[in-house]
Amino acid sequence: MKDAIEEYSKRLSKYCNLNILEVPDEKLPDKLSEAVAILVKDKEGKAMISKLPKDTYLICLDLRGKELSSEEFSKKIEEISLNYNSSITFVIGGSLGISQELLDLSKERICFSKMTFPHQLIRVFLLEQIFRAFKIQKNETYHR
Repeated sequence: MKDAIEEYSKRLSKYCNLNILEVPDEKLPDKLSEAVAILVKDKEGKAMISKLPKDTYLICLDLRGKELSSEEFSKKIEEISLNYNSSITFVIGGSLGISQELLDLSKERICFSKMTFPHQLIRVFLLEQIFRAFKIQKNETYHR
């Protein structure tokens, strides 16, 4: 996955300035209650919020988000860039998901699948879809 992330990061450098920021996962106890899960997500959420660029358009990857085709995703990125902000931040949550505070700050929520995947794998999916989105916008052949 590391190689795929590096490859897509390199490919994307032609189209945008890409920054990947990480916050460490919180340690999870062996027995995880709902209350403790919320506290863990809140702590991770606050760490993510502290790293958000100022005035960015925030999109959270969330299982309850809207599912988009690659073409719809491309149009969404183009629309945001032209009408709202050239800075777009995508948030991938930790193993428990994304805090409610962070979800509330987001302008959009999107979902790649109703299945749960490791966040490193979702990072590869996201980078590939961002790359595909730029290729679609430029009417280049990658997306076919």
